Amino acid sequence: MVSLITFLAIGPWQIAIIVMVVLLLFGGKKIPELMRGLGSGIKEFKDASKEDEQLEEKKEE
Repeated sequence: MVSLITFLAIGPWQIAIIVMVVLLLFGGKKIPELMRGLGSGIKEFKDASKEDEQLEEKKEE
């Protein structure tokens, strides 16, 4: 359990290293496209969960 907590403890140096690796892998031009794709995926997930909640509310009535 202790090793898991120390593994998940992310500091500023670890974040900087992750950002540098992402920049090296994808390049500066690809990152905005990746973020747009991530944003649209999150939006679709939220919309789908709202639809599920609305369907459940209708079933309860």
